[in-house]
Amino acid sequence: MEHVSTRIKSMLPSATLEMAQKSRELKQQGIDIISLSLGEPDFDTPDYIKKAGIKAIENNYSKYPPVPGYMELREAIAHKLKRDNNLDYKASQVVVSTGAKQSLANIFLSILDPGDEVIIFAPYWVTYFEQVKLAEGIPVVVQSDISTDFKINIEELEKAITSNTKLVIFSSPCNPSGTVFTKNDLMQIANVLSKHPEITIISDEIYELINFDGTHESIAQFPEVKEQTVIVNGVSKGFSMTGWRIGYIAAPQWLADACIKAQGQITSGTSTVSQMAALEAISNSPDEIRYMVEEFKERKELVVAGLNEIEGVICNNPQGAFYVFPDVSSYFGKSYEGKIIKNASELSLFILEHGKVSVVTGEAFGSSNTIRISYAASKESLIEAIKRINNSLALLK
Repeated sequence: MEHVSTRIKSMLPSATLEMAQKSRELKQQGIDIISLSLGEPDFDTPDYIKKAGIKAIENNYSKYPPVPGYMELREAIAHKLKRDNNLDYKASQVVVSTGAKQSLANIFLSILDPGDEVIIFAPYWVTYFEQVKLAEGIPVVVQSDISTDFKINIEELEKAITSNTKLVIFSSPCNPSGTVFTKNDLMQIANVLSKHPEITIISDEIYELINFDGTHESIAQFPEVKEQTVIVNGVSKGFSMTGWRIGYIAAPQWLADACIKAQGQITSGTSTVSQMAALEAISNSPDEIRYMVEEFKERKELVVAGLNEIEGVICNNPQGAFYVFPDVSSYFGKSYEGKIIKNASELSLFILEHGKVSVVTGEAFGSSNTIRISYAASKESLIEAIKRINNSLALLK
């Protein structure tokens, strides 16, 4: 007899992983699927980073590490924050975890009590919403749409704040929209939240290095909210190290200490070998991986142009990450062979079935009119995928 907890029953599975699984199953049946659903760089981890991992194995980095990570890695992260972002953090304020997902879980578990509210900017990464629920918090969504490049209205943020608000979370560059907040955008957010020092700001900066518009800006640069802000980052996206599973936070000391306490009872310290590879990645100049960013930018321009040639698809021009998030709502209500497409979820499945391209419904990200397309694939695959998407959508009348 099953006895699954209410918290697990109420949790939705990851839509991105679900669509990726469907793609894999179809591929195993011999069907030619172009998968644009997963948020994973298609580059290999750079050789200089892999060599550091191999060296760590040879040097017997095989014992339990300290819970918050090796001190040399925490110091390197603090140095990186000063070097790249002009932010002052001590190594004691840095906590290394098994991916940024665990970093987020640590924060939610450290701050939220049942009934506490968390303001989430939409569109949002699927995990934010579900982790808040898991920690018995209440997600409060502030919406945006393609007309503002998926940037929220500041007045809507102010309206969403209540006496129960404990956290605000957003990402820049954003997954799923690719939106990058400018310094002025962040200043407006900081101006609102500085009036509420009891609210902690989670700034998810995991896509920091994949930025086509110039310098990455962090809300932690504003002194009036620095002590309210926790930065979440890692090496997965920028260095193409998804499988190495290294994320980290830089936080006020009280929150870093709380996250260490939580992590100590859940996983303890993360992989020793991965930490030494991450040390090499973070210690070197970001220029080392600029070739990936340039390639992503070229692909983005190709995809945006291609999608905007499809009748009824509206695609803005995002400035970061490796996603586009087009509005496809003009296809809702259209049909093929008696089947009416009612929403983005049904349209995503239609594109998979009739176009053999895997994308993710925007509904999973709190944005009902959109689909997310990852362009972490070869240009040849992307050109073919756009052709297939166009052909499948043309079937709908």
